[in-house]
Amino acid sequence: MSEAQQGFKRINFFKGFLTTEKDWNDAERYHIDKRRLHNRMLHSPGIVYGYAGDLKVAARARGDLSVEVQPGYAIDGMGNDLMIFDAAIRNINLEEFRLPQTVYVVLRYYEELTDFIAYKENLEYKGHRRVLESCRVELSQTEPDITREVELARIYLEKGVARVRDARDPHDPKPNEIDMRYTPKGGFCGSIMPPPLRLRLENLLGTVRRGALEYTRRGVISGHDVVQAANTALMLLFANQLDLRNVFDVFKLIIEAEAELALDVDVHHPTIAQKKEFSEYRRQVEILRGLLAENKNNLESYQNLLSFQAKCAEIAISAVAGEKVLIEAPVAKSDEKKVANITDWEGVKVMPQPKPTMDLEGLTWVLVDEIEILNKESEDKHLFSIKDAKDSYRSRQKLKYPDGTTVEDTGRAHVDGYSEFKCMNIVPGRPVVVLRRMDYVYGDYELEMLVNGKKVGVIACVGTDRVHRWRNWPALITAEHITDTSIMFRQQSVTAGRDINMFHIWVYQPK
Repeated sequence: MSEAQQGFKRINFFKGFLTTEKDWNDAERYHIDKRRLHNRMLHSPGIVYGYAGDLKVAARARGDLSVEVQPGYAIDGMGNDLMIFDAAIRNINLEEFRLPQTVYVVLRYYEELTDFIAYKENLEYKGHRRVLESCRVELSQTEPDITREVELARIYLEKGVARVRDARDPHDPKPNEIDMRYTPKGGFCGSIMPPPLRLRLENLLGTVRRGALEYTRRGVISGHDVVQAANTALMLLFANQLDLRNVFDVFKLIIEAEAELALDVDVHHPTIAQKKEFSEYRRQVEILRGLLAENKNNLESYQNLLSFQAKCAEIAISAVAGEKVLIEAPVAKSDEKKVANITDWEGVKVMPQPKPTMDLEGLTWVLVDEIEILNKESEDKHLFSIKDAKDSYRSRQKLKYPDGTTVEDTGRAHVDGYSEFKCMNIVPGRPVVVLRRMDYVYGDYELEMLVNGKKVGVIACVGTDRVHRWRNWPALITAEHITDTSIMFRQQSVTAGRDINMFHIWVYQPK
């Protein structure tokens, strides 16, 4: 920018000053540049809520492939004002896209010369008397860049889509539904963090908080400090106040609280401290301390911070999996039975080798059956099959769990369709957990569960990990669906086009 070298120049009038069109245009440019600088430095880019219809994107009542954008105001990353005064309609032409694909609804700034005039007395004097500052609602195939455009919504379109709908659950939009989770919030001194990294940070802080709560339930007093640090960070995030300008300072508090937790466990809880997983947890905390000590407050350091902290949080949970809970909430009746809960299995997800018997949150789970994938005898015995898949393949992988343990295993995968198998040695009237070793790099999808042909629930495989790729993903079937000594279990793809893989299957029931 030229002002960086020579500063901003204001026009200065004096007696006898003969102005030209250049002088007047320079005068206008001065005010435009100062306003854009103000917007860039003192206001975050994104939609400024509270004006007109807040640029909300909605499906039209006609039930076709078009969306309607309500009037509103936004600021882009260059400091331009983007304003729509009337509702805008955009039709999605499927011939322009290769489905399945995500389509982005964006708002882009543009200028247009208007009010042309030519003086017939002297045709040398002619030109446009005004410049229209405006914006366009456009459809894009590429991830929006906040410096050039503001994302209003995104829609993942499947093959054969006939209509676009408003999301039934705005926090969990499905294919062909309008997704506005990634729209940046702009305006009053807010965060300039990209929306995907903001969502990733929210999920990570939730994991840190849940892990710390597990330690407080086992009598680790310093776990409360980690919980409160995570709560504070979440409140700042929800208030739109966290970005690269301050997130490292906030994480310094969280990581120091985690270091105090490690020291507390070493001194007062030797049964946890002597575990291999907890030794790895201490090492991860030191890595995080070293990362902050580098004092590189940039995007690359932030992404490294998120990755190492996610690994640290998962290891922390795995270190107390199966440990007895010392602090329990009071129960109304002394004979009240513990109800099976899928959240009890968080620690098992990162175990390199699940145990034959595991005590999880008041229930003792026993291994009653298991399937070795690509072992013909085991697959035949359990009637294992993959059906209606667009593609299926075999695989041998040598990958790591979050604690660093390397495991080599063979498995199968399918795209769409379903896999099913028979689970045996079942006690009727008790819940069942089907635990599946999976390659977590292919995460972020949902599977529908069926038992003996009846729908019983959905498995949500949330998140991914490109470094430590093994996970053991649990599927809980409640007791009312277990009516025989064996069941036919089916896991059917809900999210289109994803690789559903399995490398080993364990089946558990509580005593």
